[in-house]
Amino acid sequence: MTRVFISRDAASLSLGAGRMASMIATEALARGLPLEVVPTGSRGLFWLEPLVEVETPEGRIAYGPIRPSDVVGLFDADFLSGSAHPLRLGRLEDQAYLSRQTRLTFARCGIIDPLSIEDYRAHGGYAGLGYALSLEPQAVVDEVKLSGLRGRGGAGFPTGIKWDTVLHAEADQKYIVCNADEGDSGTFADRMLMEGDPFCLIEGMTIAGLAVGATRGFIYIRSEYPHAYRAMSEAIRIAEKAGYLGSSIMGSNRAFTLETRLGAGAYICGEETSLLESLEGRRGMVRAKPPLPALEGLFGRPTVVNNVLSLATVPWILAKGARAYADFGMGRSRGTLPIQLAGNVKRGGLIEIAFGATLREIVEDYGGGTATGRPLKAVQVGGPLGAYFPASMLDIPLDYEALAAEKGLLGHGGIVVFDDNVDLSRQARFAFEFCAAESCGKCTPCRVGAVRGVEVMDRIMAGIEPEKNFEVLDDLCTLMTDASLCAMGGLTPVPVRSALTHFPEDFVKPPRIQAAAE
Repeated sequence: MTRVFISRDAASLSLGAGRMASMIATEALARGLPLEVVPTGSRGLFWLEPLVEVETPEGRIAYGPIRPSDVVGLFDADFLSGSAHPLRLGRLEDQAYLSRQTRLTFARCGIIDPLSIEDYRAHGGYAGLGYALSLEPQAVVDEVKLSGLRGRGGAGFPTGIKWDTVLHAEADQKYIVCNADEGDSGTFADRMLMEGDPFCLIEGMTIAGLAVGATRGFIYIRSEYPHAYRAMSEAIRIAEKAGYLGSSIMGSNRAFTLETRLGAGAYICGEETSLLESLEGRRGMVRAKPPLPALEGLFGRPTVVNNVLSLATVPWILAKGARAYADFGMGRSRGTLPIQLAGNVKRGGLIEIAFGATLREIVEDYGGGTATGRPLKAVQVGGPLGAYFPASMLDIPLDYEALAAEKGLLGHGGIVVFDDNVDLSRQARFAFEFCAAESCGKCTPCRVGAVRGVEVMDRIMAGIEPEKNFEVLDDLCTLMTDASLCAMGGLTPVPVRSALTHFPEDFVKPPRIQAAAE
């Protein structure tokens, strides 16, 4: 029986992949052709979706992007044998977009059936957990330390140090919490991983539990991700039934259980302490630090809070070795970074590559430049609180320290592209507007500062007393940076100041003559 593979990733479904799967199955049935449609995650080449791959003796041959009107023609051309057709792409591994990548965390995404534990194991799954079970907890933590793995959620804190703190904390109960509240604009890697390779996250969290002595874990998923929530919940049920979760993991008599929790649409719950407040059933509001969650986290117990990608990378490290992982990257940024390329770009998608690639490589070589064909004006790196960089700075390497040196941040690895139609003064205003809408309201610099920021930007954009208002804007940015309780308010000035620094011409508005001043 011929097998065809079609993504059920949310982005693929939004582009019609579900309909294509149904139409291909129906056409095969009408022609009496034995066919199995295998659902997969997405490989991240979203400009080619809906995409279908056919299993042939030469490997999996891809066709795309396909439309309803293409289905009959594909069958007429005998695409089930990998035959020629205008939409034939050949082996996706040979496409430059994929062949130049270094896929470690996303090695299985788009390849396997996400909810087949047999498929997962056949592609190397649970090798890392098997090795971790043979080690003492400290040895597991030391492997993660040696790998150089840092948090992929934005802060970039060394994962092994956080685990070590929880390991040595005294408590009757410890927790592993996965922050899957992926809310940054232009980011989708967490969702892709949960929908396309959920057992990888489960394995990573289980290893974390063994390493620090935690027996319970929670995956906090943003409410806008219903497909990921369903996939993770079903994968947990399957893993429990197969003996990879529960009271005796892989027959080891060591316990670890997992539960999913759905957020309620608050961006601030991407901040770890707000997330913990929400998990405990309260409104998501930032906690003061100290104490750190590693010492007093969920329900006052020592808690590891890591991002999806951080935890999902751990199985590879344990299976292949910490030194093998650390061989990728540069400086203090080791391993690979899943980059999400979006915005005004021809080829948006997921790119996993070793740290050190430049913005130019990502935007031009992978992305193919702007979708409109107009000149590139700016790229924003690191989500809505990240810096805007002009085209003249595209040779910055994607590395935590290199971006920090340019007053930017890597964040969750999101890159959004803008052409020369963008007005950066409006983008600066949006940063304040976004903060005002999403602030938890606990601290005055963020709660009030963001509202004042919108007002100041409105006056600047209207050309009202620009010198005085630029001075107020500078003071306000300094206050929010220095006095906000968390990164929500503390980082809001980053896009504002970068826009002012690199695109001052967008802030020069004709002076407005007010009747009251006459």
